Amino acid sequence: MSTERPAARGARSASAAGPARFLAAALVSVLAALAPALAAGAPARADDAPAAASDAGSAGQRIADALRTSPVYVDPAYRSAFPAEEQRRLAAKIEKSGLPVRVVVVPLISGDAWGGDPEKMVDVVRYRMAEGARKKAVYMTLSTNEGFLDGYEFPRDGRYEAFWGVAAVGHQDDMKDRSLYAKFSRALEIVRSGDGRKQYEKATADLHDDDPAERDGGTDDGGTDDGGADGGADGGGADGEGADGGPSPLLLGVLAGSAVAVLAAVALVLRTVRRRARTSARAPFTSPRSVFATARAAGVRDLRKRAQRELLAYNEKLLAHEPGEHADADLLQFALDAYAAACTVLDEARDTPDLAGVLALLHEGREALERSEPAPRRRRKARAADPTLPLCFFDPLHGAAAERIRWRPLGRREALRVAACRECSAAVSARRAPEVLTHRHDGHRVPYFEVPPEHSLWAATGYGSLTEETLTARVLRGDFTRSRAGRSTRASRARRGR
Repeated sequence: MSTERPAARGARSASAAGPARFLAAALVSVLAALAPALAAGAPARADDAPAAASDAGSAGQRIADALRTSPVYVDPAYRSAFPAEEQRRLAAKIEKSGLPVRVVVVPLISGDAWGGDPEKMVDVVRYRMAEGARKKAVYMTLSTNEGFLDGYEFPRDGRYEAFWGVAAVGHQDDMKDRSLYAKFSRALEIVRSGDGRKQYEKATADLHDDDPAERDGGTDDGGTDDGGADGGADGGGADGEGADGGPSPLLLGVLAGSAVAVLAAVALVLRTVRRRARTSARAPFTSPRSVFATARAAGVRDLRKRAQRELLAYNEKLLAHEPGEHADADLLQFALDAYAAACTVLDEARDTPDLAGVLALLHEGREALERSEPAPRRRRKARAADPTLPLCFFDPLHGAAAERIRWRPLGRREALRVAACRECSAAVSARRAPEVLTHRHDGHRVPYFEVPPEHSLWAATGYGSLTEETLTARVLRGDFTRSRAGRSTRASRARRGR
């Protein structure tokens, strides 16, 4: 089975191993968690809204204080789904295991103290608990994907494989519709076993049918990586030991030992070459875990519901907003235009890339609404030096980008400057394949940005990374409608040709 997904996520671990990097990442995460509710879903800044900073700090401190007395913290909102007795039983299991596991169950809502991001919440809690870069800890939380769990291990290069082990629980058939206690207990068992990657690959084996990278590489990878290499070494030894006709037992032993050594060296070289080939030429991109999760939970339908909820919330924010005396009228108008554009796309959306486009348009609108109000002088320079970033280029479902990076697509000489979330940025820095949003085009599943730009507004713009013009302006101009009309025309011609 391919190991692209562990490799892609593992980039973050490799890139964040040093103490200095961890402290910097923790500080950035804390500052990012302190954004005002008005900028929910947008890149947060530590100097925006002291009230939001107070909320994040107090919420994180409350969780940290509770974790000092028990390894399980459950918000009152989940007490009925995770009763006190089950919390105590899970805490007892954790303490008996001797593992540095902490379970945090809190609501994750866009606009909360950490922007609905469980990883930011964990960073805030760790900061409040004064945990250093090398302090061993495994945090288990609810995922933003309903029915799934997320795991975070510190140090990032730890031995428990917690991220993959905890993620595997949501994909295991016997865990469907089970209680939170049962799911976290299973996650604890996997973390204790230390084979989270193996468990995740096993649990997601049935999801590889639609992955062209798996189909193309299946013959070479299926059972010939680790197993083939080991089998070759063992087989060589067996042949040498069982060979008959050597001039003497001593010479026979020498020949057998030499054969085993040579075959073992060859197996090691082949294993290294195959692993490098899988992470470069044969499968340059992987399907994101979030796509797998939503596919299991009902796919596009669930994402559409999320887009509808966020559109409704944004509409309520617009209605409740009272412009100040010196508000920027152009930005206020743009915020309204973004809402209209998001409605247009949602009405015509038929697939995940279109629904991701709705979220990208709402992101533009929220940013404009936030910036429409005059900022204190001390923040004006910060805003000018910190331009608004779109959602993550590789997969907008990852959320707001953290920075712009230089990225060179495989097989291309030219490089692009794209906006990327922290995880994708780490993957590119480590020369690993970032997780990307895929789209079925001409019968094949490909990265959305490999669709011809005349067929897809999102491929043409990279959800805002590849063009100076806003998505809102392009949608209102009719680019989204024209791209869809072009697809409909080609489909009609194909049907007539039959």
